[in-house]
Amino acid sequence: MNICRKKVRVLFLSTIFLISPQIVAAQNLPEILTDGAEYLPDFSYAGYKFGLEDIPIVKSTVIRVTDFGAIADDNLDDTDAIIKAVKAANKIQGPVTVEFPKGKFIITDIIEITRSDFVLQGAGRGEAGTTLYFPRPLKMVDDGGKLDEIREYLVSNNKRQVEKNHNLDVLYSEYSWTAGFIWVGEENKRGFAYLDKYDQAPPISLSEGVKGKQGHRQIRVKNTEQLEVGQRVQLLWHNRQGENGPLLKSLYNNTKVKIGSRHWTRADYPLVQQRTVITNIKGNVITIADTLLHDINSDLPTNIATWSPLENVGIKDFRFEFPNAPYFGHHVEQGYNGIYFVGLADSWMQNLSFINADSAIITYDSANLTITDVRTSGERQAHYAVHMGNVHNVLAQNIQIFNPVTHSLTFNTQSTRSVYKDSEVFILPNLDQHAGANHQNLFDNITLHVNAIPGEEYASYPIYDGSGAGYWQPGHGRFSTTWNLRIVVESGAPAMQTLRVEGLAEGPDARIIGLSGNRPLTLEYVPKPYVESLNKRVDNVPSLYTYQLLQRKKKALTP
Repeated sequence: MNICRKKVRVLFLSTIFLISPQIVAAQNLPEILTDGAEYLPDFSYAGYKFGLEDIPIVKSTVIRVTDFGAIADDNLDDTDAIIKAVKAANKIQGPVTVEFPKGKFIITDIIEITRSDFVLQGAGRGEAGTTLYFPRPLKMVDDGGKLDEIREYLVSNNKRQVEKNHNLDVLYSEYSWTAGFIWVGEENKRGFAYLDKYDQAPPISLSEGVKGKQGHRQIRVKNTEQLEVGQRVQLLWHNRQGENGPLLKSLYNNTKVKIGSRHWTRADYPLVQQRTVITNIKGNVITIADTLLHDINSDLPTNIATWSPLENVGIKDFRFEFPNAPYFGHHVEQGYNGIYFVGLADSWMQNLSFINADSAIITYDSANLTITDVRTSGERQAHYAVHMGNVHNVLAQNIQIFNPVTHSLTFNTQSTRSVYKDSEVFILPNLDQHAGANHQNLFDNITLHVNAIPGEEYASYPIYDGSGAGYWQPGHGRFSTTWNLRIVVESGAPAMQTLRVEGLAEGPDARIIGLSGNRPLTLEYVPKPYVESLNKRVDNVPSLYTYQLLQRKKKALTP
């Protein structure tokens, strides 16, 4: 009997090797995977259920919008009928799906999803699928006070977009990085804290971490009385020691890049949040579902607090369409935004297309989302395609961007160990590390099509176009990684001319492995990163995320 079990085990592992021959060819792996001298985060925990499960096919009660008066392709407003369908779904016990047939539906107000176990299901993202058409921007919609805080913040801080050459001097729009017509999250939940006076009660502290090591999953805690296996928690690291605090050293090493004041002026707010699940408790040692972002010790204590997100919310098979309205400039968008996800875990967005959106998908305060098979297009300039802000372990894969987007693929404020994978940008591409203590994020197997800036000695292009406010700089923290980035020069550099790939305002201790393209490449990245396989793709490990996930699964099978 034991022999039979062994044979089955070997067969299963062989199947994994056939799927992923890069594991077999270990002798040719990059040094960063083999010698242990350079730290590399394990990114494989990103995505639904920490990467271990596929997006589910949910068995649920089905609510059809057509039963509430929505009629496809009649050119009449369907908003009231859709809201009635969603309200009816909210009364259903257990998982529920709100289903749309094929055809075009017109929406002129915010559709709110405020509960767990909820799927919004269309009939496909193509022209013959389900089109949600939004003829007006959020600027013309009453949000019921949802954005009053950010409006007050913009006014009180005089946040303005000033472009003298375009005769532009106006307050930022509240829709530049927030809100969406499909608004998902707990009712009255703040997406991001802007003003202290609106603060709600902080999360309840359950225990305090005493000892733990970066890259490991065990934490010694002061007590376990309020902790239990399966519990969702968040690990909170604060910087209460000012501009020379040990957390800043863990984030940025001893970088010579100036660190912005926001890192220490709001000491009561956690600078790093790791949202996770307790998987084991033994004595005063707990095991969590993913590896620690930072050490835990007397210099770097962590608070273990409650976190209660919505769970198992999905949006799939839709085409979001907006009019080709005038574009007034960066930070003054009128609010043609698609999906806004706030406070979610183990949820997904799948098989979606967006036409003429200001921002297609915006996420905040979430963990373990999978965003997959998303296409953006249109003639209008957009702000974001997929935005990640204050998130952990989010996986965005198979993203195709065919429209001009200011921040093509972005990791924004306090985003950690999240991943863009197997994605391609065709117009004005950039990899945006948007400051704000984002760190340990991964650009994985990305292709960018560029029109290079011509030059006599070499052509150039700002691939890494770091941005974000000065008070949140540097562009990113330690160990943010690029793996197998392919640059396709469409124009601006003759066949054998060198292209200089630029990232001139980034962050310390980046890892860049497998930078290649259809021109010889040089790299100018500031501060200096760890670089391996320049002008050479890592063919035996096409995706670092996939490699690490298969290694983790293989280790779990080992007795």
